[in-house]
Amino acid sequence: MPTEPLEHVDVLIVGAGLSGVGAACRLQKSAPEKSVLILEAREEIGGTWDLFRYPGVRSDSDMFTLGYSFRPWPAAEAIADGPSILDYVRDTAREHGVERRIRFGQRAFRAEWSSANARWTVHARRGETGETVRMSCAFLYCCTGYYSYEEGYSPSFPGSERFAGEIVHPQHWPEQLDYAGKRVVVIGSGATAVTLVPAMAETAQHVTMLQRSPTYVVSLPSRDPIAVAMRGRLPAKAAYAAMRWKNAALTLLSFNLSRRAPKLMRKLLRRGVASQLPVGFDVDTHFNPTYNPWQQRMCLVPDGDLFKTVSDGRASIVTDRIETFTESGLKLASGAELDAEIVVTATGLNLLLLGGLELAIDGRTVDPASTVGYKGMMLAGVPNMAFTLGYTNASWTLKADLVAEYVCRLLKHMDERECVSCAPLGPDSSAQTEPFIDLRSGYVLRSIEVLPKQGVTAPWRLHQNYFRDLRLLKRGPVDDHMSFTRRVAARPANGAAAHPAGGAGAAPGNGAAAPPGNGAVAPAGNGAAGHLASEAIAPVVVETYGPAPAKSARG
Repeated sequence: MPTEPLEHVDVLIVGAGLSGVGAACRLQKSAPEKSVLILEAREEIGGTWDLFRYPGVRSDSDMFTLGYSFRPWPAAEAIADGPSILDYVRDTAREHGVERRIRFGQRAFRAEWSSANARWTVHARRGETGETVRMSCAFLYCCTGYYSYEEGYSPSFPGSERFAGEIVHPQHWPEQLDYAGKRVVVIGSGATAVTLVPAMAETAQHVTMLQRSPTYVVSLPSRDPIAVAMRGRLPAKAAYAAMRWKNAALTLLSFNLSRRAPKLMRKLLRRGVASQLPVGFDVDTHFNPTYNPWQQRMCLVPDGDLFKTVSDGRASIVTDRIETFTESGLKLASGAELDAEIVVTATGLNLLLLGGLELAIDGRTVDPASTVGYKGMMLAGVPNMAFTLGYTNASWTLKADLVAEYVCRLLKHMDERECVSCAPLGPDSSAQTEPFIDLRSGYVLRSIEVLPKQGVTAPWRLHQNYFRDLRLLKRGPVDDHMSFTRRVAARPANGAAAHPAGGAGAAPGNGAAAPPGNGAVAPAGNGAAGHLASEAIAPVVVETYGPAPAKSARG
């Protein structure tokens, strides 16, 4: 019985958020001959900016670097609110014709690579019906973010069942929640907590930020005066590009100074906070963490709104541990009690690599924790697949843009050489590896064992350095430490049928590809744009060639 053909595309993007929309725009411009489709689990464009609806939601990076490099951020605000960012992403998708490429309500949950066919078969589940649909692609591009959309991290709090008020997590904010005139406790000290406190304090009776330990908090103007001046003197695109470079450089300078002179940076940060709080405020208890700057991500507050709210008495900060919930609030380890009618648990995210997408190569499930990252955007031994993971010390989009440009260059390189697959090679088995993300944030530490590893040298090192990645991803080679396979014409000997690559009679020396674990894979079908591709594809003879000689640079 013939197998029903699958819909096939050249590039399948998973996720229609900030990264996915940007990737599709890049592909349309650089590779217009490619067929591109986006699978989005939700019913709307926007990802994070559509999911989070809590009061005051905003960017924690400036919009000159969080915006796309190819479409200048149009508003005056450098620190933008969530709805404005969502509009920006949707407008970009509409202007570039990306909307028509999105399949909404389809959650990709498994992708299976066939070395015989050199393509992925992707399984997705429809949200409303639970029906499973399948399609194939030549290249899989995951733009799924780094956390679970299903639920945020909610630790177990003793006695929470006794609390008579409402307990809310910011990730799923109740649309009808009324906190006006009520006593609110926000548990947490990260970006979400420092955003919620001043926003809710506008109408709440009082807001208390309850933190187990403090975080570094930096105040920046919501409108950048240098940007305002540049816009008045330069064309819009030139001003935007200049601000993007300026802000990326300043962020990296802050990060490097924190790593090289942590005591000095701590002193500068503390002085900045103290200058915006009342005389006598206990800065060391509430704003002086035990860890060094940038060992966790810093929190950004526009125009010092958090400090203003605390200074005028509408909000307060308590640094303590929760002993138990009570009927009317919380009892703390110090013996103090906090009365509350609403408790917001801004306790973080659940990290989720690739949006939970399970990968398999020739029937073998891939454990990401056993792999090594390649240039912070691919996995060694996993063919024709890239992912976007933004910077932890700078704007997400700075890295997303570079990854999209690299993918376009890689696909062009493969087309020019008639290659059907590529797979990064891993470092030597004796090489040292480290955790993939170098942060001590709770969401990272809770999930560190399920993440890939990184090497200590390029290209297996995950650089948190935009300018180094400019050289590596935008201008560097795409064939270093990479194995490629290409289709070649079958040449039967003495009238005998040619053996398919990797099949009976094939040997590594005569055209068969090395096993996927070595970074090389066997290809097949050419994946013509916009065509339906059959699951069963005629076997082909292939040849495999290895990476261009490259000297590893220290990471």
